[in-house]
Amino acid sequence: EVFPAEETHAAAPVGFLQELPSYRSVLRNRTAARGAQERRADPQGSAGVRAGEARGPPPEGGEIAALPVREYPCSIAAKRRLRDSQEADTKYSSGWNQWKRNSNKSWKKALNDVKELSSYLELWRHDIHSIEGKFGTGIQSYFSFLRFLVLLNFLIFILMFGFVTLPTVISKYGIFNSSFAEISPKSTEPYCTVYTVSGNQGLVYFYTYLKDLLTGTGFLEVTVLFYGYYMVDTAWLSVLRYNLPLAYLLTTFAYLALSLLWIIKRSVEGFKQNLVHDEDQFQSYCNKVFAGWDFCITDLNAARLKHRSLQYELQTDLEEERLKQKIADRTMKEKLRIYSLRIFLNIIVIAVLSGCFYSIYRATVFSQENSSVSIGHGIRIDSANLLVQYLPSIVITLVNFIAPQIFSILIRFEDYSPAFEIRLTLMRCVFVRLANIGVLLFSLWSQIRCATDQCKACGYNYELYPCWESAVGQEMYKLMIFDFIIILAMTLFVDFPRMLLVTHCSWKPVQWFGLQEFGISDNVLEIIYGQTICWIGTFFSPLLPAIATVKYFIIFYIKKISLIHTRKPADRPVRASSSNFFFLVVLLIGLVLAFIPLGISIAQIPSSKACGPFRNFNTSWAIVPYTVLGFPTALQQVLNGIASEAFAVPFFMVICLIMFYFIALAGAHKRVVEQLREQLVMEGRDKLFLIGKITEAQKHT
Repeated sequence: EVFPAEETHAAAPVGFLQELPSYRSVLRNRTAARGAQERRADPQGSAGVRAGEARGPPPEGGEIAALPVREYPCSIAAKRRLRDSQEADTKYSSGWNQWKRNSNKSWKKALNDVKELSSYLELWRHDIHSIEGKFGTGIQSYFSFLRFLVLLNFLIFILMFGFVTLPTVISKYGIFNSSFAEISPKSTEPYCTVYTVSGNQGLVYFYTYLKDLLTGTGFLEVTVLFYGYYMVDTAWLSVLRYNLPLAYLLTTFAYLALSLLWIIKRSVEGFKQNLVHDEDQFQSYCNKVFAGWDFCITDLNAARLKHRSLQYELQTDLEEERLKQKIADRTMKEKLRIYSLRIFLNIIVIAVLSGCFYSIYRATVFSQENSSVSIGHGIRIDSANLLVQYLPSIVITLVNFIAPQIFSILIRFEDYSPAFEIRLTLMRCVFVRLANIGVLLFSLWSQIRCATDQCKACGYNYELYPCWESAVGQEMYKLMIFDFIIILAMTLFVDFPRMLLVTHCSWKPVQWFGLQEFGISDNVLEIIYGQTICWIGTFFSPLLPAIATVKYFIIFYIKKISLIHTRKPADRPVRASSSNFFFLVVLLIGLVLAFIPLGISIAQIPSSKACGPFRNFNTSWAIVPYTVLGFPTALQQVLNGIASEAFAVPFFMVICLIMFYFIALAGAHKRVVEQLREQLVMEGRDKLFLIGKITEAQKHT
């Protein structure tokens, strides 16, 4: 029995307890001295009390099953006694409590069975577990992230197809007694409402269809893939009236909100794990030494790689400590030299970014002005036209490849710590990739909105873009297709020949060159870049998420084959928890940046008068106030009140108060955590003190 420990606790000498370091610390901090003394002087007694409480009678009534037996912090024998006591109490409880207990157990068992069954239906479950076992959790986090994007894009596709594409197709083909209405725009020049697709007439060669498939023009331009197809204003599905323009806009908001909430949910989970690892250096060192091994690894090469990884992390920590000491010992002259050099190098970075952005702008303008010029027919002419249409995508790909190489060279001269070097380089690469899309859209907008009389008549550059939304959708479509082609070509024509050379050629320079590393961060930036394109392009090309789903599904197997056969894991892998959090933060940045061009396109740029569901409105957002005008007067007043300043200011103040409350609560929790850490330190000192006393007693005896 453990209960007699209380007698030992009562008979403990007071003078001996007052010598404990924890007791002295408690006296200095004016905390509960007696409670701290009892808790630290006789841990066996406190454990006995806890075990006694665990063996004590459970709560009455419906709280019997509040906590499962397996979750009690006690021994197996104590758990068995507790289970027997619970079963005995259940026999003498009322029928209602027995039924409630049995129903709760049945419900929990059913939920566990459903979870277990769903785990077997999880996409790529076996493949990801196999990758985790061979290469560790760091690389596994990349493939799990890729699976998350596949599921996210599939849900976005279900939303767009179910609420936009399917009602349009059903109403146009008269399925289920459905019909539709198309209302011609009013107060608009007649020629602005004409949308003539530059289709292929007469004898059409096969390569022409291939060109249309790669560019989204020709026969693809008038399909459900692009915005211009959705010309229905109102659809009647039997007796149900369906407002397609409003559904189109609300579905766009829905997939953006879905993406935001899902990413935030996963980010919070990753932040909790990342917060545990972001401790002081001593705790970080202890975590690496005592808990740094990845027990999911079963492959010998992966185990050796993990050994090198832990060694590199420890070396990095020592290097950071050395740099901190070096920074602390810097003179004013050295600080001035370092800051001047960093300013100069950042000016070079800004110049590189400016050159990249200007190149994208000029390539986009040249492509838009010359891609529609017909100078004849033939495979050479069509190939040249295809090259002109893909010129912005080619320039963006070159920028995404060259700029990070320049940044990785410049960062070596800025004298940062190794960890900060990696973060700063990655953030610069993220900015380049995402800003390139923004520059492309800005270049398109500069062509769409012009100041000539013809542009004023239609509200936009009708001659160059009869349906400018479809044109933007085609650019996003080409970016996504070209990005997939580049990923596939790098694996087939770069990684695979390099693997053959390293495997079958014994020449020392080739062996020194070695296999290409599987860089997790670079691969993640690739798919985040593609996902940002998907978020922006879905408004202009409703079925683009389906293409993204298929693209990422194929990329999973391409990357898996590349990892196993043509590449090697990086010598400097990242931790799974921190990498997951970083991936989601960068993805969240891409989503927030996608809000900007979509918001401008919906609220600022005049909608096309020749195509699309919003051709009867000045902007896409105009459908919202138009719909509100059809509501009852009372509901209109409520909505107008919500949108007014009289509601916005108090709502903002309440939100600020809630935010301040949670900030204060987080501060209180942080202080409690710090106190608990201090108690842990004190307990460690107590153990050392008690070990010393026991050693002295043994020497005297």
